Amino acid sequence: MALDDQTRVVCLAGGVGGAKLALGLSHILDPDHLTLVVNTADDFEHLGLYISPDVDTVMYTLAGLSNPKTGWGLAGETWNSLEAINRLGGDTWFRLGDHDLATHILRTDLLRQGKSFSAICHLLSTKLGVKHTIIPMSDDPVRTIVHTDEGPLPFQEYFVHRRCEPRVRDFEFLGITSAQPHPQLLGSLSQCDVLIYAPSNPYVSLAPILNLKGVQEMIATRRSSGMRVVAVSPIVGGAAIKGPAAKMMIELGFESSVTALAEHYVGSLDGLVIDQVDATSAARIESLGMRVWVTDTIMKSEDDKIRLAQEVIGFAKKFTG
Repeated sequence: MALDDQTRVVCLAGGVGGAKLALGLSHILDPDHLTLVVNTADDFEHLGLYISPDVDTVMYTLAGLSNPKTGWGLAGETWNSLEAINRLGGDTWFRLGDHDLATHILRTDLLRQGKSFSAICHLLSTKLGVKHTIIPMSDDPVRTIVHTDEGPLPFQEYFVHRRCEPRVRDFEFLGITSAQPHPQLLGSLSQCDVLIYAPSNPYVSLAPILNLKGVQEMIATRRSSGMRVVAVSPIVGGAAIKGPAAKMMIELGFESSVTALAEHYVGSLDGLVIDQVDATSAARIESLGMRVWVTDTIMKSEDDKIRLAQEVIGFAKKFTG
């Protein structure tokens, strides 16, 4: 199977790194040839509102509305409501801006009306001008629990409230055995040429998607038919570009390196994209049975995101046939 400019791509994403690559891909692939599947195991309820951090980060980024300094939230945000909540003694550890609140209020109201999460995701992203398809991994609730040396913590409690301070022991995805993958997730995988793992946390951003019922089986079937699976490393020079991935690797007993990341995915990846600072690890990674592309993976500007997206697709084309 030779790929051309009509390459059909599915990208699994979560967090800021996932949103950045998703934006780059959206510039080089038209909406009919790119499906973005986003982690929802980080979702939670706060102050009575349903919050979906990864979905919103991807949605705001593709809409051109995200805060360029943080990578999450909205540019030009104000915090009057949060300040008022604080004065009244409410919880303010999870920062909800005035404009961002509109998304959560409307989503929560629509959920209470019986609308599906994915239908709401489509409505909100369309209203914000997003043309590419953003699919939540499931309409069923899955929730990440981080088992730590201080006991089990819901992901946002660990990640935001506790700032990743407790030591990680393991992860649990509540609801994963009964949750159904979004039909469009399996449908898109059944037809795609390239599956990309964005530079997202392998344990808490990508694992929930990959552990949904039938997903890994579909990937294995499609790989045997010529689909290629390529990941972009979130680890650069032994550190995570953003977030706690490197800390988690160390606390789980692994080395914080691109080689350890490759070992985590061994047998399930055809190629791994690593940063140039890790070029000396390429031979070791290739000995694990996957190809390696070495480049600058740091995405600071929009041009960086587009360039990396082009390189990732080009890399997949090199060994697809």
